[in-house]
Amino acid sequence: MNNNKILLALCLGTGLLASGPSQAFWFGSSGYTQTRYPVVLTHGMLGFDSILGIDYWYGIPATLRRDGASVYITEVSQLNTSEARGEELLEQVEEIVAISGKPKVNLIGHSHGGPTIRYVAAVSPELVASATSVGAPHTGSATADFIRQVPPGSAGETLLAGIANAIGSLINFLSGSSSSSPQNALGALESLNSEGAALFNAQYPQGLPTTACGEGAYSVDGVRYYSWSGTSPLTNLLDPSDLLLGTSALTFDGEANDGLVGRCSSHLGKVIRDDYRMNHLDEVNQTLGLTSLFETDPLTVYRQHANRLKNDGL
Repeated sequence: MNNNKILLALCLGTGLLASGPSQAFWFGSSGYTQTRYPVVLTHGMLGFDSILGIDYWYGIPATLRRDGASVYITEVSQLNTSEARGEELLEQVEEIVAISGKPKVNLIGHSHGGPTIRYVAAVSPELVASATSVGAPHTGSATADFIRQVPPGSAGETLLAGIANAIGSLINFLSGSSSSSPQNALGALESLNSEGAALFNAQYPQGLPTTACGEGAYSVDGVRYYSWSGTSPLTNLLDPSDLLLGTSALTFDGEANDGLVGRCSSHLGKVIRDDYRMNHLDEVNQTLGLTSLFETDPLTVYRQHANRLKNDGL
């Protein structure tokens, strides 16, 4: 056996013993998540890209990249209207298209990120291959409706808006965001309640269901639409956020929800699934991966969706 064959045998033998990232080193990625166009992630209300080393999309970008996906993480206003957030996202999408050399992107938006990506897909469909909504309130949130009961212009509204704007500004600062837009808690609230969502939907109906709790058009103006969500506010006793989501879930008066978004309100385009054993934060693998032990790992759900986009030619 010559030296070249010996070297090859050693490499193969070492590679066969490797696992996880090491295996990718020897053999390259599997290509399972290698979409045609880049994946662009857009956070929800009070979201961010990363704070103190903790990512909003906890572990998701690395998981997608490991098997071939090109992933970009965006950051828009923590608190603002869907249209204002959408304009901020559009600027970033244009930059990503220029940087990546690809003519389109696959948008994935969580929570308020759902209406945000819908805005971009509606006004610039030539830049968007697909728009995927994850736990987004497309027809409004009962929690937002509950908060909206605070009388407009009242001292209570001013106090609550001030607190929310301060939290948004702090998140913006800690994340090192480049967004200079002022926080607009009341604008966010008006976008996420039922009345505001209806006004937005009248302007941008692409992908919305035309029947109660049904599916929407799978493709509009060349953009493919998908959605998924959870319906279990309480999923992990070790996760402190479950208490908050369990409390907010009470505003839905028995309707299946993830703690902040109702099951039917989450529907957009092709509904992949609307009853994962996940709450609103589990949908982005938070808090710190403390999700249900009796449901598919959120990381796997994102991998499967990237593969779905790949198989759909996106």
